[in-house]
Amino acid sequence: MTPILYLTRILFDFGALKVLAEELAALGVTRPLLVTDRGIVAAGLVERLRAVLPDSMPVTLFDGTPENPTETAVEAAVAAYQGAGCDGLVALGGGSSIDLAKGVALLATHPGPLEQYAAILGGVPKITDRVAPLVAIPTTAGTGSEVGRAALITLTDGRKLGFLAPHMIPRVALCDPELTLGLPPRLTAATGMDAITHCIETYLSPRDNPPAEAIALDGLARGWGAIRRAVADGADRQARREMLLASLMGGMTFQKGLGAVHAMSHPLGGLESPRLHHGTLNAVILPAVLRFNAGHVGSKYARLARAIGLPEGADLAEAVEALNVDLGLPASLKAMGVPAGVLPKMVEGALADHSNASNPRPATRADYEALFAAAYG
Repeated sequence: MTPILYLTRILFDFGALKVLAEELAALGVTRPLLVTDRGIVAAGLVERLRAVLPDSMPVTLFDGTPENPTETAVEAAVAAYQGAGCDGLVALGGGSSIDLAKGVALLATHPGPLEQYAAILGGVPKITDRVAPLVAIPTTAGTGSEVGRAALITLTDGRKLGFLAPHMIPRVALCDPELTLGLPPRLTAATGMDAITHCIETYLSPRDNPPAEAIALDGLARGWGAIRRAVADGADRQARREMLLASLMGGMTFQKGLGAVHAMSHPLGGLESPRLHHGTLNAVILPAVLRFNAGHVGSKYARLARAIGLPEGADLAEAVEALNVDLGLPASLKAMGVPAGVLPKMVEGALADHSNASNPRPATRADYEALFAAAYG
């Protein structure tokens, strides 16, 4: 039986950032740790956030979020949280900052080590309602982490694991499309394809949750319809609004589970070199997985095609490949710089990943070997 939960407090509109102080007060947060990255600081977004908070509120800044959050960064941020006597968190940025903040909210209130809370190691019931309160403010339209129950964190031994539980969902998601205006085209494309992949994979998951499926279809239609415009014109307010909605909706459907695309992209994202963007990985891998799952999802491919305006009988995988070309994204893992020698280890990672369990077609070791070969090019 799949629980149907929607989901947390979500405030969505241009200018939503302005209510941050009010939301922190409602949570009883008086000394927040602000988790972000140096790019967000350089873009002036931290200054915009501080401007909506009272001058009397002490805000501790942690801007050391890496491209893919790590256990080492979580521990450093926990030390900052405890050293400043913080009582809650604000995450400002993309999925990496939000996931890192989730890890801090967990370890600041639960004993270490972090590994024991990983989903595939039986850690879900160990995560209690003592998780520190978190307000998530996305600045990209892709991950949906602001309403997601999971944090993907790379441990010091190189494993990229999922830490998930209902208590990991941020208490408040402030979704302000204003903060995504001017996002560079390549990052807009990569994060946008992340949102589109979330909507597709959650819709195809065999777990029964009709409300989530309806949300996934609507999010897909919005994302597919707006992504080319958002990439072409970073100041297109309506396109930016639609992309942030698509991202939010993809995150709202995570409770259905994802699938083989994410089972493959998670271990790849844990590589130290090259550093690989999660959304780009999903875009590159998605066509191969769509072909693998064909014939195992009933009429769902036809419904996906209708949602994005494809003619009857159109090939969904080919449509994704064409979209990737239009957006200027790589055509293969090889083009992304993935060394062929890491693929056997990536197969092991995919088999162990928590997203593997909700792929509509069970995937064996041989299946993942073939999928990685197809995506490698």
